Amino acid sequence: MDVDIWLAYKLADLPVISSNSLSKLWVLFLLLITSFFLFPRCGTEPVNQNYKPVRNIFAIIDVNSRIGKEEKTAMEIAVLNFNNGSKDHNISLYFEDHPKNPLHAAQAAQNFIKEKGVEAMLGMERWEEAALVADIGNQAQVPVLSFAAPALTPPLTSTRWPFLARMVYSNSEQMRCIAELTRVYSWRRVVAVYEDNTHGGDSGGLALLSQALQEVGSKIEHRLVLPPFALISDPKEAVREELIKLQEIKSRVFIVLQTSLPWVTHLFREAKNMGLVGEDTIWILTDTVTSFLDSFNTSVIYSMEGALGIKSDYSDSSNAYKSFHAQFRQIFMSEYPEEDNLEPGFHALKAYDSISAIIKAMERMSRNSSSSPKELLNNILSSNFTGLSGQISFSAGELMHSPKLRVVNVVGKKYKEIDFWFPGSGFLKSTEDENGGGAVKLEGPVNWPGDLKRIPKGWAMPSNAKPMVIGVPGRTSFQKFVRVVNASDDVNGYDGFCIELFQEVLKVLDYYLPYRFVAFNGTYDELVDHVYNKTYDAIVGDITILADRFEKVEFTQPYAESGLSMIVPVKSEKSTWIFLKPFNWQMWAITGATLIYTMIIVWILERQPNSEFRGPLVDQIGTTVWFTFSSLFFVHRERISSNFTRVVVVVWLFVVFILTSCYTASLTSMLTIQRMQPDGTNIDRLIRNNLTVGCDGDSFVRDYLQNVLKFNAEKIKKVSSEYDYSKEFQDKQIYAAFLELPYQKVFLSHYCKQYASNTPTYRFGGLGFAFQKGSPMVADFSKAILKLSENEKLVELENKWFPHSPECSNGATDNETDSLSHKNFWGLFVISGATSIVCFLILVIKAYWLNEDQANGSPNKSRIVSIARYIYYGRTVSPSVPAVSSSS
Repeated sequence: MDVDIWLAYKLADLPVISSNSLSKLWVLFLLLITSFFLFPRCGTEPVNQNYKPVRNIFAIIDVNSRIGKEEKTAMEIAVLNFNNGSKDHNISLYFEDHPKNPLHAAQAAQNFIKEKGVEAMLGMERWEEAALVADIGNQAQVPVLSFAAPALTPPLTSTRWPFLARMVYSNSEQMRCIAELTRVYSWRRVVAVYEDNTHGGDSGGLALLSQALQEVGSKIEHRLVLPPFALISDPKEAVREELIKLQEIKSRVFIVLQTSLPWVTHLFREAKNMGLVGEDTIWILTDTVTSFLDSFNTSVIYSMEGALGIKSDYSDSSNAYKSFHAQFRQIFMSEYPEEDNLEPGFHALKAYDSISAIIKAMERMSRNSSSSPKELLNNILSSNFTGLSGQISFSAGELMHSPKLRVVNVVGKKYKEIDFWFPGSGFLKSTEDENGGGAVKLEGPVNWPGDLKRIPKGWAMPSNAKPMVIGVPGRTSFQKFVRVVNASDDVNGYDGFCIELFQEVLKVLDYYLPYRFVAFNGTYDELVDHVYNKTYDAIVGDITILADRFEKVEFTQPYAESGLSMIVPVKSEKSTWIFLKPFNWQMWAITGATLIYTMIIVWILERQPNSEFRGPLVDQIGTTVWFTFSSLFFVHRERISSNFTRVVVVVWLFVVFILTSCYTASLTSMLTIQRMQPDGTNIDRLIRNNLTVGCDGDSFVRDYLQNVLKFNAEKIKKVSSEYDYSKEFQDKQIYAAFLELPYQKVFLSHYCKQYASNTPTYRFGGLGFAFQKGSPMVADFSKAILKLSENEKLVELENKWFPHSPECSNGATDNETDSLSHKNFWGLFVISGATSIVCFLILVIKAYWLNEDQANGSPNKSRIVSIARYIYYGRTVSPSVPAVSSSS
């Protein structure tokens, strides 16, 4: 309706004008004239030459929450800035408050599409809402920018929701950062804290955290689930009841995944009052909670002292941010005067960039008359600009670039930034080091809870009021390892190698560890089960590390090796042929062959010049054999004529001297030292003959003999003391004893004359101390044991508790003296053989020269015969003339 028509209509309705009403009539007349000149007539020109088309955007946020207030203000600033500078069209922004109900959000989206014809929708902090609104957007072909994403991206996400763009970074990188914190500080067990999202879920953060922790060897021990805050009438009492449950949990690393601002306030206040914020306790806050830090009052911040938080990194030094920051503070203060903090959080920056992405996409569309919702979506997904929250570009419907994170530390009544986390690089001191290698831990100084000067253990550490309960084996076969003298006396009532080693470990630790010993009179497996069910905190004793036990508890570095060996009685070695044992059969064979070879060479060399080696063949052989054998004892009297023979004999006598000396020494050792050997019993014979064996019934050995080595259970006898084994053997109650390797060494050190080990050792993991799963004291004790081993303190303890008896310390218990082999003397044999060959070859060459003139023109066979005759007869003889016997 035109303004002048409206004014005329109003004049017609006026009552009769009096004199006193002339001024009013004059005013109306002036308005009528003014409207005639200022407003154009219908049908001639447009109503307003500056009219711009309006494009509608719909936002679904929680306008009553702190995050929602920041997002609403940031969106309004983005729209205001665009409308003030746009010449083509204006943006109209509609908001819908939702009570965290996905169905309500979807219904509101459908209504606004029909009633307002919105071209784009954004918001939705929860994935349940975003998924339903995305379905509505698919049906109406309206692009949807969600502030939430699934923790684990479902398959075919882009196909199921083609009009959805997820304006949020994945939480996976944030969870990796938290998991890396637990790894570098050895926090093996954590407690996950989150608020139920009214649908029994946690927005998938728990699954991501669990996966990230598993990759670094940690795990979630307990989940503290807070009910929706709106459903609780007494939040203080509700959170207190949940925190009481945590006091029974050993882990003191609490990771707050997501929770509303009111819950955070009550959670930390009550945790502070109950002693869950202090020494050796760690609170790690995700970005969802850390974004509230600027909104908390000083009392809440004080209750969070020492907590570590993760925040998305962004640049606050750009001109765009500074301009936005000034606008935000001004508008936020005017719209929400009840809020104390006026600083925009990361959610506000993300909301501003979301509007910017939609506006930039619409601007590219305005130049094309054939624009469509699909084109708007494609323009949004092809965005590539640097926003206030970081780089905005999409891939497969989600932000492409992984976020840079800040690690902050709550100190006093504020918080400070201590490090950065870069995907693929780890912790860095500043953004300038992004291309370098990351640090293995936080480089910035950390103010730990309770002003702790060391790294918190993240575990419920013992105190004087609640000392660590340590189980000690109450009945042991070998009491030098553990002995309970007085179970009520923790200082002097427990004794043994393991107890003293434990006390030495405490001296190495860099913290005080109150403890209380408890004697346990059961089997070792039952003792391990008591640590598994958290009755005891640890075990100090001779606990063997086994695979099935490793599933229930954690063991320290072994302080002694472990294995299973069989002990049997020994018998004295008596042999009629002991004189042959100094040399093995190969040595005897090679020595005999060398002797015969030397004998032949001596005969050849002495046959021609020495008359004692001539005569009948039998006499020659006898003389040569006698000479060679008598040389073994250096009693030979035959004269040697040839210099070649002298060389051979000298080398041979040297060989004989070495061999006889070694033989004499070895035989003397065998005859003078009593040689003990096992009685020949083996496992197969024991099982085959159904013989009884003994073992410690409280250890795992009995089950091992029965289940692995297949002994009859009725033939396995329990021996309760190390001193009973000898009596059982003497009374023929057992024929073999199975002892673990440390016990075997102790036993044989006192009974070396009567018993010996007679089977290969079955190896196990060693002896160690046991703790509950996830206990940080396992690493501390293992490190201390290694230090004690390196500085030989462990050896000193072993010598103190397990000294050798005098009769066993002189080495007289060696059960076997190895026979000498040819490998020990091969050099001698080579020298002797080479010398004999050289002398023989010289003789052959000499014979060849002397027979060369007579054999000139003779065949090769005749030459060989001539040389042989010369060697045998000692002169040159023609083949045609028979030689005269040397005996004639």
